[in-house]
Amino acid sequence: MFKIGKDASFKGTDIPFGVLDVRYPAKKEWDEEGFRIFKDQELAKIMALAPTYDRKDVFGEDPYFRYFRKYKKTYPVMMQLESFLGEARPFPDVNPVNEVAFLAELKTRMLLGTHDIARIQGELTLFRDTRKTPFCGMGDREVHNYPGDISGRDDLGIVLSMIAGADNRTCVSQDTRHTAYFVFGVHGMEETKVQSALALLELYAKSLAPLAVVDRAIL
Repeated sequence: MFKIGKDASFKGTDIPFGVLDVRYPAKKEWDEEGFRIFKDQELAKIMALAPTYDRKDVFGEDPYFRYFRKYKKTYPVMMQLESFLGEARPFPDVNPVNEVAFLAELKTRMLLGTHDIARIQGELTLFRDTRKTPFCGMGDREVHNYPGDISGRDDLGIVLSMIAGADNRTCVSQDTRHTAYFVFGVHGMEETKVQSALALLELYAKSLAPLAVVDRAIL
């Protein structure tokens, strides 16, 4: 497991944070066809929810929905699921390393993050900021986190924000082989939900690369 920890701003909280550290082998050892078949089976199960999907029933009491609403934001996983179920939006077949996390988000409706561990400098420290702090988000966009927002920083700056997402420096690419999958928890969430999401992520990662070396933890 790469170096990661929480700072004192989490003292007195019960916010679980899941980490799946995956060392993928060389791409020639991946089972991309097997992963595609498994992914299609999982997507079919998710799509079967479409006829009876109701936002209020699914997300009305969802802790993520409430967390994002507190910051006047819409929960992104809800938007992704509704785009897939209601708008027939195609699954993003771009990078299997990313697809593992995106598929798990649709299946669990949990908020996940994906980062290239080789691009993280030093220890990754999770913290809850007291102000808005700007950083360079994915796509080289200028973004910022929020007071109380669950964030992470390494020796070079902010790497992740629950609200703003991943930074541009450590996001995964086609060359990524050492990957961190994060499962964001919220106040009062049962640790078992995070454990279940980590187990599913591991299942998907192993279906893509059976020889992948995996380590998981909950902070």
